[in-house]
Amino acid sequence: MPVDFAVIWAVMKWPLAACLVLPPLLVYLGLHVVKREVIFVDLALAQVATLGTCVALLMGYHFEDRITFWISLGVTFAAAALFSWSRSSEKLQVPQEAIIGITFVVAAAGVILLLSRVAGGKEELEHLLTGDILNVTGAEVAQRAGVFAVLGGFYGTFHKRFALISSDADEAFAQGLRVRLWDFLFYAAFALVVVSFVRVAGVLLTFAYLIVPAVCGVMLARHWTGRLLVGCGAATVASLLGLLASYQLDLPTGAAIVCACGLLLVAVGTFVSLRRA
Repeated sequence: MPVDFAVIWAVMKWPLAACLVLPPLLVYLGLHVVKREVIFVDLALAQVATLGTCVALLMGYHFEDRITFWISLGVTFAAAALFSWSRSSEKLQVPQEAIIGITFVVAAAGVILLLSRVAGGKEELEHLLTGDILNVTGAEVAQRAGVFAVLGGFYGTFHKRFALISSDADEAFAQGLRVRLWDFLFYAAFALVVVSFVRVAGVLLTFAYLIVPAVCGVMLARHWTGRLLVGCGAATVASLLGLLASYQLDLPTGAAIVCACGLLLVAVGTFVSLRRA
């Protein structure tokens, strides 16, 4: 069956715009996550954001209500504060990874419990996990692109500081940086990115965009700029493949892009292994 790109463009233009314009900031944050070796922090934040949404639903608000967004963001800010507090230059009895893992598990369980009290809870859970990026509108893409541009400027302005903390927290403490304060700012902005993207793409696709392209970048490049470029390229390729497969095979769009990310990572890993051999 031939591919009719005109029809695909008519149906997929705004999902395509969302998948091309928004992920670069997620890739940048994913590079920090990989550098810090706290891989599940983004999944934990996404799950906490989902928990906040469930709280709003239980209170009688709808998914699209603005108050739902603010409740979700407030809960995620609380998780950001917890993660920044758990970071220290000294050896902790409980490592930060454990706190992140516990946060994720408790938030996931809380989502299940709260949605059991909401009519259509099973459908809501599926929606929160997989999102509805196929039905994203131009206004939603433009709004999030504006927010992401501002946050990208924030991360760009303080990149050297954030990079030092991600690479060598002990050195950052030695230089007199207020690491916990900067960690909170990092995670608070991170939370805003996650909450904004989860509402259109779901938890799974948000996590895939945050981690898979960043891992591809780390495999194929050595420096921040190269890794960011490789990661953005990987996100673009996975998005195009996932959207095309979704259209041609009538598959759920978010899940198709996540699987495309996984296949792309396998391809990159195989290439790297062969190159080293």
